[in-house]
Amino acid sequence: MFKKAAMCLAVAAVVALPAAAQTVDEIVAKSVEARGGEAKLRTVKSLRFTGKFEVGPGIVAPVTMLVKRPGMVRLEFIVQGMTGIQAYDGKEGWDIMPFQGKTDPEPMTADDAKQMEDQADIIEGPLMDYKTKGNTVESLGKDKVEGSDAYKLKVTRKNGDVETVFIDVDTGLEVKNITKTKIHGNDTEVESTASDFRTVDGLVFPFAIESGAVGGTQKQKITFDKIEINPEISDSEFHMPAAAPGEQPKPAEQAKPAEKPGRGR
Repeated sequence: MFKKAAMCLAVAAVVALPAAAQTVDEIVAKSVEARGGEAKLRTVKSLRFTGKFEVGPGIVAPVTMLVKRPGMVRLEFIVQGMTGIQAYDGKEGWDIMPFQGKTDPEPMTADDAKQMEDQADIIEGPLMDYKTKGNTVESLGKDKVEGSDAYKLKVTRKNGDVETVFIDVDTGLEVKNITKTKIHGNDTEVESTASDFRTVDGLVFPFAIESGAVGGTQKQKITFDKIEINPEISDSEFHMPAAAPGEQPKPAEQAKPAEKPGRGR
C-alpha cells in the first residue's frame, strides 16, 4: 500500500515539474527541420517568388523576387505602370526607382545595401549555421504571437544588424520578425508576420507576409502566387547595368533611401 502511494506521488511530482527549457541550438534545429531540413535546404541554389504587393488602399503592385547563391537578391515591382528594381549582387546594392525620379540604375546607400545583404540570406536564413556565419543567437524566453506560444530569439548578424525572431513552439516555423533598420535615415523597428505556410518540393514557405513599423498603423502585405525552387537565373540579373549613354550613375552617398516592399521572410 505504502509503496503504491509513494510511486503515485513520485509520478505526480514528475508530471508537475515544468518542461526543461529548450536550448538555443535545440530551437534552431527544430526551426531548420520544420522548414524542410538542412540537407534539403542545401540543395537550393536559387528561388523565384512571384505575387503581389499591397502598397496602400486600392493599390496593388505585381512583384517578383529572385534569390541566388552566393548572397544575391533582386526585387522588382510595378506601380502605376512604372517598374522599380532593388538588387544586391553579393557585394554592392543598386536600384532604379522611377517614382522618385531615378530612371537610371544608381548605387544604394550603405544602409539600404546592408538590408539587401540580409535579404539575400533568405534561402538558409540567419539561424541555420549561425555560428559558421558569424551570427550570435540568444534566447529571450517565450512570447505570444497571435495567441500561440513562440520561442523568442535575439539574432545579431555578423554585419551588426539585430533582429528578434519568433519561432512557433508547436510547428517550429518562424511566424514573426522584428528588425531594427533605417528608413529615410531614421532608426525604425519593422515588424513582419508570416502566414499561409505551404510546402513546395519538400520545403515550407510563408505565402503571405505583412509588415510595418512597430507601433504604426500602416501595414504592407506581400502575397505570393508561386514559389519556384532552383529556376535558371543568370547572374546578370543582379549586377547593376550600365547607365544610359551620356548619363553617369550618382555616388551612393547621394542616393535617397528607397521605400522597400517589406522583408520577404
